[in-house]
Amino acid sequence: MDLKQIEINDLLAIQHKLALIDVRSPLEYEEFHIPGAINLPLFSNDERAEVGTLYKQKGPEEAKERGVEIVSHKLPSLYKKIKALAAEAEQTVIYCWRGGMRSKSLANFMTVMGVMCWQLRGGIRSFRKLVTEQLHVFSQEKKPFVVIEGYTGSRKTDILKQLSEKGYPVIDLEGLAGHRGSIFGSVGLNPQSQKAFECGLWQRLCDLKDAPYYIVEGESKRIGRVVLPPFINEGKAQGERIMIDYPFQARVEAILKEYNPEENKAAVNEAFWHLQKYLRQPFLGELEAALQNEDYALFIEQLLEHYYDPRYQHQLKKYPKEAKRLSITSVAEGVEGVEAILNTLYAPALG
Repeated sequence: MDLKQIEINDLLAIQHKLALIDVRSPLEYEEFHIPGAINLPLFSNDERAEVGTLYKQKGPEEAKERGVEIVSHKLPSLYKKIKALAAEAEQTVIYCWRGGMRSKSLANFMTVMGVMCWQLRGGIRSFRKLVTEQLHVFSQEKKPFVVIEGYTGSRKTDILKQLSEKGYPVIDLEGLAGHRGSIFGSVGLNPQSQKAFECGLWQRLCDLKDAPYYIVEGESKRIGRVVLPPFINEGKAQGERIMIDYPFQARVEAILKEYNPEENKAAVNEAFWHLQKYLRQPFLGELEAALQNEDYALFIEQLLEHYYDPRYQHQLKKYPKEAKRLSITSVAEGVEGVEAILNTLYAPALG
């Protein structure tokens, strides 16, 4: 029985009708997977490492034999799970890294057992190639950018979220990266890999293909471990800028609520450990004391006043365009003010 294969473009065209199964290890899946795919790994993370080591040290035959030993015990469970998923879908597709032995062997087994399964030709590498090519296409469009700026804690993310919910063309870069951008940016979040970020960015750009402009938050070239594509950085540098002014103490309260240091003490302490090399006495000692006393409000106040705000002021000098300033005391005011500015910038052109 010949194994049926499907191309990535054909898969994406019918994805809502699919049972899409990723048979790679949990770590591979976590780093990057096709949206909507379900992870049914043939190997655990340790098992994959074991088979890979055997392949390098003793050759492919020994690796295959060990792989068969590992997978054979899992086949009954895999059969039941895939059969149940296939019963709810019009088509079942299995993929691995490059359309190799893992997906081929399981798809063949399931098909022989009466559950027709297709293999994704080229594996997830074909999807990665598509994402990369499509991002290049989007980079050539040269749409204008609107950049929402402000000191740390100015509620920029909340403003962008509400604008997005109202239908504005927002690209939530921090949300896609799973990171807020600073050393403390991963506290309470799940940072994404570069590949996962670019996949999410591609999806969002597809959603906004008819938008006349993009709205983003002011970010550096790197958000956590994610590097922004050059066209995003270029668009931000040349875009219209809206600077949010939010009261200092309100910023402190917003940061306390968002980062929740009481519940994320270990992550806050680890981030502070990484930050210490950039700090000098006596400021460093004051921060250490506030953190040791769990006086998180004082800790944030000192960080903003003596570290983050001065760095941000220096960064603002690099932009060629003057920002439109918007003083607010609430997120609602911010949303209303940004909408008014957007209307002056783009409504005439759209009308």
